[in-house]
Amino acid sequence: MRALALFSGGLDSMIAVKLMTSQGIDVTALFIDVGFGSSEDKSELLKSRATMVGADFEIINAREQFVQDILFSPKYGYGKSFNPCIDCHANMFRIAKALLEKYNASFIVTGEVIGQRPMSQRVEAIKNVTKLAGDEEGGLILRPMSAKLMTPTLAEKNGWVDREKLLGIEGRSREIQLSLAKEYGFEEFESPGGGCLLTESAMASKIRDHLEFDEFVVEDIDVLKSGRHLRLPDGAKLVIGRDQVDNDRLEKVENPKYLFAKANDISGPLALISHDSSDDDKILAAKLILSYTKAPKNEEGSVLIGDEVIKVVPFDTKMEAHKYFVVKQ
Repeated sequence: MRALALFSGGLDSMIAVKLMTSQGIDVTALFIDVGFGSSEDKSELLKSRATMVGADFEIINAREQFVQDILFSPKYGYGKSFNPCIDCHANMFRIAKALLEKYNASFIVTGEVIGQRPMSQRVEAIKNVTKLAGDEEGGLILRPMSAKLMTPTLAEKNGWVDREKLLGIEGRSREIQLSLAKEYGFEEFESPGGGCLLTESAMASKIRDHLEFDEFVVEDIDVLKSGRHLRLPDGAKLVIGRDQVDNDRLEKVENPKYLFAKANDISGPLALISHDSSDDDKILAAKLILSYTKAPKNEEGSVLIGDEVIKVVPFDTKMEAHKYFVVKQ
């Protein structure tokens, strides 16, 4: 017997999978990548955690579909920021449901806990998620963490899993989960409440700013996840790396909307700027980029924007950039 598990790599999803593999269920843990998880690549970490709980591991790239179908038109709206949590969860279940035949799996497992998250894990929200996922009557979705508080599912009714070995957790306390982590010998796991960038107000500000000036495409996600974001007077977007990690992320961006920009002959941040920027915005961008280097403040320096070299005198202080920040400091 095989199950598919929605797997975030967090403690709840790890325990939910462990509860299945401990009963002899083969599990393929699926990480549904909608693009707004951590800015860091955690694929190897996720795989190691899936292995730790006895599961196979797969990443399902759902970025394009999420942007087109969910992000901007959620049936159940957003949380406090730009997070369509109910619709997003239901969409993940629909994706997993469509993959059951491919993996020769019979049901779906998730680490959801009743009452743990205010938007997507209230009792009513879980019902809405299940309905939106197309599983209102089928009982395909098993939530082992809170199963004893819920109607038995197909897996329980058919004896594929022993309901008595499942849990009945409710609320935000993590005492039971932490106790089980110790019992199972988990050496490390995501800290409680790890999360989706869409729940952060900074990401919401960046998305709203983007939509005001441009159409949103899937390639824009990686741009939004890195750097300081500035909107210049003539409408150009400027993204300036904050550190070497940011520079490395920005260097990997493949988005024809942007040109790379960097100070010449001096170390400093990598930047992206809209490819159709006006000359005035390019000059301003060059000054701002130089202000984040150790270039002499009263001497002319040069910045390479695309194939164009722009010579400017930097601002006296990088504080000049603050007036253009999309996310106010």
